[in-house]
Amino acid sequence: MAHQLSLFDFRPRSEITPGTPLAQAREAFAEHLKAGDYSRHTVYFFTHDLRLLGQCLGEERPVGEIGLRDLQDFVDWLRHRRGIPCTPKSLRRRITAVKAFFRWLHEDLGVLPMNPAERLVYPEAIEPLPEVLTPEQIQAAREAAEGFRREGDARPLTLLTLMLYTGLKKSEVAALRRDHFDLQEPAVWIRYAHPRYRHKERKLPLPPEWPELFREYMGQYGIEDRVFPWTPRNLEYVLEDVARRAGLDHLSFEILRWTCALQDFLQGMDPESLRRKLGLSEIQWRDVFRRLQALARRSGTR
Repeated sequence: MAHQLSLFDFRPRSEITPGTPLAQAREAFAEHLKAGDYSRHTVYFFTHDLRLLGQCLGEERPVGEIGLRDLQDFVDWLRHRRGIPCTPKSLRRRITAVKAFFRWLHEDLGVLPMNPAERLVYPEAIEPLPEVLTPEQIQAAREAAEGFRREGDARPLTLLTLMLYTGLKKSEVAALRRDHFDLQEPAVWIRYAHPRYRHKERKLPLPPEWPELFREYMGQYGIEDRVFPWTPRNLEYVLEDVARRAGLDHLSFEILRWTCALQDFLQGMDPESLRRKLGLSEIQWRDVFRRLQALARRSGTR
């Protein structure tokens, strides 16, 4: 029986040309993401975002005929003419998806002689910059957590110290096991059970005072396997307790992760090393790096 082409058929990467319809190139790009070091969430959202590009410009539009003005019109359509609210976070991600797609066509495949998305800019102030702690606030949080320790509870200081030195994601903190820690160096190994995420595994250094603090905490709470055997929500409450005592409005995993990243950035850590430390893909890193630069400018340091 002859093979019947379906809407989901797409040309192999080697057959994509400037005349390839946007829909077919998009499906090939999705396969490229699936085969790479990208999470299923990235694949899903980027594919969805590029479908919106097809809705705006036409699914049959040849990729070689799409220019900067078309992409600027797409951004305007998302913001003002689509009729469905687009949050600042979604808009930023959709621009990132478009940039990644055309960079792939231009740089990886050599299909396009120029990248039309290279000069596509993120609208100013589409989302507030991440909240970070100032040096004074960091010191206040440390002193508050030390106060809990003196009262017999080392958990707040253990959690705060870990986050300020590693910038881990909340899910990574929740997955930590006792044997992930090397108290000789000291350091912590971030491990993933699923083979797809093995590229995110990394070893991060911890401060010299960590072994003593960690042993104290484990003894108080009888830690045998999971280092933080509570729900992430309960751990957020621990951070909020620190915030109240320190006189801060708010304290969260997200704030501490960005604070750690900014400290390393301002101290001159190599961008690639910082990307790996944070466990980010190259696509995610481009946006994070841009926002770190903006945070540094706001602080007057760079």
